[in-house]
Amino acid sequence: MISVHLPSPLLGGLSPRAFMRRFWQRRPLLVRQAWPGVRPPLPRAGLLALAAAEGVESRLVQREGGSGGDPDTPGTPGTWRVRHGPFARRALPPLDRPGWTLLVQGLDLHVRAAHEMLAPFRFVPAARLDDLMISWASPGGGVGPHADAYDVFLLQVQGRRRWRVAPPAAPGESGLVEGLPLKILRRFEPVHDWVLEPGDLLYLPPRWGHDGVAVGGDCMTCSVGFRTPSAPELARELLQRLADEAGDEAQEGTAAIYADATQPATATPGLVPAALQRFAARAVAQVLRDPAALPRTLGETLSEPKPRVWFEAGGALPRVAAVRLDARTRMLYDERHVFINGESYRAGGRDARLLRRLADGRTLAAADVSQLGADALGCLQQWAEAGWLHAEADAVVVEAKEARR
Repeated sequence: MISVHLPSPLLGGLSPRAFMRRFWQRRPLLVRQAWPGVRPPLPRAGLLALAAAEGVESRLVQREGGSGGDPDTPGTPGTWRVRHGPFARRALPPLDRPGWTLLVQGLDLHVRAAHEMLAPFRFVPAARLDDLMISWASPGGGVGPHADAYDVFLLQVQGRRRWRVAPPAAPGESGLVEGLPLKILRRFEPVHDWVLEPGDLLYLPPRWGHDGVAVGGDCMTCSVGFRTPSAPELARELLQRLADEAGDEAQEGTAAIYADATQPATATPGLVPAALQRFAARAVAQVLRDPAALPRTLGETLSEPKPRVWFEAGGALPRVAAVRLDARTRMLYDERHVFINGESYRAGGRDARLLRRLADGRTLAAADVSQLGADALGCLQQWAEAGWLHAEADAVVVEAKEARR
């Protein structure tokens, strides 16, 4: 596991604790040679092949006109085109044509090397992790000046990319260029201008504007994004899940129904009865009557896999084996529960401690697995059969390698 107190080359000699206190959600940080000798998690040919596969989220962004390809001239919108994959190789522009970018989301779900690249960033709560995206760009390629609603680490893994960075727009000054298929900022006034080389890392907080343009030849950038759900978005997801649970009670015939045996005849049929308003208020309160309902639902929601994720069925675990979470599995916990891929389990004592270790490190040594109780072992077996985790004889070695990142 990562020590949050020790200096980290990834963070320019800051400890993770100092980074979170001084930069996280506050201001950008550029670290030169944060990852010396970094290599792309897959070669260009592998990336193009992956973009052709079903179930892989990919986009092709092309700019025609504008000045974004010139490293000494601020970018202008030009004409943009966006297409969504999968892409046959012949559907992509020639590699030497300037001004185009191929983006593949969720590379960590498909490529083991990309998943392992997330390990050094595990000082941020896993509940916030979105994915690792990779972009390949020809000279002048980019997606225009834009702002994201999430924290992001931009790691240059091949070639050079010029980043111009602007602070968040003041209230009333934000806005997008109309009529474009991308969310291009209408007003973009950068205060930083950096060219990143392989191994350089740039952290950007939410809503900071940025424009990345490939300079020279092939350019690959890995983007580690941490989602920041909006209050309405999160409330909608939580209430929908709670409502679904309440709907199960209704199907079982155990839920209360509205009764108005004392309702008199009315001369104002358009008026909503006060009794029905009170019934609605009680119905909402009833959904939240259990103090554990909201924390449980939050954990289930945050651990839900991304929409395009699916698992291949596995088999039974060996009698004594280390286990490793599948790269697509999301596992979290709170004081009472363990959450995995949208489901929740109650756990306490030694079982809870060991399952939390699995969630934190994503592996559990065979010696730890052997200490689990029958119920927890039964859960591991179910998860293995569902393809959520796998037996791995060298899981301890993998965990040690990730900890040294």
